[in-house]
Amino acid sequence: MHLRLISCFFIILNFLEYIGSQNASRGRRQRRMHPNVSQGCQGGCATCSDYNGCLSCKPKLFFVLERIGMKQIGVCLSSCPSGYYGTRYPDINKCTKCKADCDTCFNKNFCTKCKSGFYLHLGKCLDNCPEGLEANNHTMECVSIVHCEASEWSPWSPCTKKGKTCGFKRGTETRVREIIQHPSAKGNLCPPTSETRKCTVQRKKCQKGERGLHLCLLVYFLKSL
Repeated sequence: MHLRLISCFFIILNFLEYIGSQNASRGRRQRRMHPNVSQGCQGGCATCSDYNGCLSCKPKLFFVLERIGMKQIGVCLSSCPSGYYGTRYPDINKCTKCKADCDTCFNKNFCTKCKSGFYLHLGKCLDNCPEGLEANNHTMECVSIVHCEASEWSPWSPCTKKGKTCGFKRGTETRVREIIQHPSAKGNLCPPTSETRKCTVQRKKCQKGERGLHLCLLVYFLKSL
């Protein structure tokens, strides 16, 4: 009787040790399969993994995957990096990569800056600008074509000949205008800014020193226009 009790005791003890060893190995397997850790996470992580980095973020932070070689690591940031846009969901705030031709974007359908070789137009990145627009290679945007604009003509200058306003019957007179808007690359070119025509006056003799005076008056007139 005592031998049976002792045998049963050892059988139960061995069975309990077997169950304990199975639970321990199962726990190790689960830790290898689910290495999530909720304590000791850094960089704004709410939960993290030694292998995958952040798995979830603290409130208001954005979750983004960064590629390091063949591996992707989760990180938590206060704002999305360049080339990504942020979207807030009830359970997670997530950074999503912009389209391939887009350098920075507001969302998946609206680009704010294009990559090299593309021109921005209404949130899209284009190889060539639409008709009626031209490419600005400084801002890398499609912009309106600007045509040249000139001011009104000035009054005609006094009739002169070789810098004199006396001693001749036929001479020339000049008028000028200013460019108030220079054209863009595809805009209409600017017109001439000066115009000269023949003129006829009543001949009169030049007084001594009058030639130099008239020349000065002509230069002053042209500068004042």
